[in-house]
Amino acid sequence: MDIAYISPLLQPVTLNARAVLQEQNERVEHVNFIETGIVSLRALAAGSMLETAMVGCHGAVGVSVALCGEMSMHRAIVLVPGRALRIRTDDLLQSMRERPQIREHFLRYVQSLIIHSSQMALCGVRHELEPRLACWLCLVCDALDGDIVPITHNYISMILGLHRAGITRALARFDQQGLVRKTRGLLQVRDRTLLRRKACGCYGAIASGYDWTKLRESKPPGLGRDPMFCSES
Repeated sequence: MDIAYISPLLQPVTLNARAVLQEQNERVEHVNFIETGIVSLRALAAGSMLETAMVGCHGAVGVSVALCGEMSMHRAIVLVPGRALRIRTDDLLQSMRERPQIREHFLRYVQSLIIHSSQMALCGVRHELEPRLACWLCLVCDALDGDIVPITHNYISMILGLHRAGITRALARFDQQGLVRKTRGLLQVRDRTLLRRKACGCYGAIASGYDWTKLRESKPPGLGRDPMFCSES
């Protein structure tokens, strides 16, 4: 089994808030399989930053190595603290050579991540604030596999490239509509079904790419939460 094969090579690590796991255009030294928390993948250029995707309990950080790329395509920074299982890149590449199934799983996950990044780029250009915010909150809930989002309005505005005042007004409307409950530094999503209806179509496209519904029905504990190591029907 692929999980059992690489398990001896995995090291548990703590993901501290705001920790940088990888810098853009630097060599990928480790791949991190996220167990809890969220890692934000960000594109940087001329002092500007934008989140292109997020990685939570269904994914991994550093998967560009599956494409034979040594350099990171993003800055990867911990958005919500948690835990991960870490493997040295050289060990993972050796495992891929010895077990082609591992590489195949990675490539499927990379495809899902590309869909995520492409859809977020479209979302940022074409969609209004509230559907875009609802989409992002739905993705956060999926990444955490929960409804409590420990993040401030200011940080959401920075990640999405939107004005903080607009985020605050939108969240106040969401609160009035029974979608979320606001407290200091924390959001509780009260009705994920209604929030998904509020979200733009990008959420459905991204979720379909990962097939999170299937994952929740079949995921074993630990590393099996990652789509690249879930058994296929």
